[in-house]
Amino acid sequence: MKKFAVLQLSGCAGCEMSLLEADDWTQNYTLAHLPLVISSHDIPDVEVLLISGGVRTDDDLYNLRRSVKKARQVVAVGTCAISGGVASLGDREDVRLLFAADENRRHVPRLLPKCHPIDTFVSVSFYLPGCPPSPHLFLVALAGKGDFASTKIVCTECGRKKVREIRPRELSGFRQGSAKSDVCLIKHGFLCLGSSTRNGCGAPCPRAGFPCVGCRGPSDVLMEKGKTAWLRSIRRTFETLTDIPAGEVDEGLRSPQLSLFLFQFSDYDGTARPMRPKEKMI
Repeated sequence: MKKFAVLQLSGCAGCEMSLLEADDWTQNYTLAHLPLVISSHDIPDVEVLLISGGVRTDDDLYNLRRSVKKARQVVAVGTCAISGGVASLGDREDVRLLFAADENRRHVPRLLPKCHPIDTFVSVSFYLPGCPPSPHLFLVALAGKGDFASTKIVCTECGRKKVREIRPRELSGFRQGSAKSDVCLIKHGFLCLGSSTRNGCGAPCPRAGFPCVGCRGPSDVLMEKGKTAWLRSIRRTFETLTDIPAGEVDEGLRSPQLSLFLFQFSDYDGTARPMRPKEKMI
């Protein structure tokens, strides 16, 4: 059976929990290392290494560089491994001084100047975006992507209808009120980002009445055009489907709830780092 391991860097273990929900892999794959459930000091030689979490400490960097040498393929799993994650929002001087100060620190790994995505230091075979990725997508990652293609947007999997006669005039807040099960959440005034976010997750959030927050990152088409194209796409969607003022939409996109996810879109504009090839995105 094909052996794989999971390396956990600085993160919340949400991706690991999602992997454990995808128990279909137990029939064809052997999990050789996962600190959350398997007690082992070192990662053995494996075909696939799934890496979650960002590189936040010198221990993270050491473990990352040591572990990738033992795998044929390396998969960056989740927002933290791909873009630095929520931890990268703490890259402020006051936070670093607080947690990096020597006073009262005992055997704590030294913080790096910022939280890095793993491809800053090592080569990545595939990227599996999501926060966390949907369980079934782990099987795609373990199979080396295969013929899987995510070329469309979350709306194609949502199934909700964009009713023409409904045109909200203001945002309903991030999560307020109830939504009809068959009507597009944007038509309810929710700031749903499914129209620009890559599909493949199965749209569990909008199907359940919760707006898409964009955790899968931009669709392939928008990825090639950069972050400004993505923002224009969102604005155009709301101009077409609603009468909500553009300024209100822009303010909502910069809200604390969405900024936890939307900062990653800046990774795809080709300015701060080389463009990640869409062929590697799951």
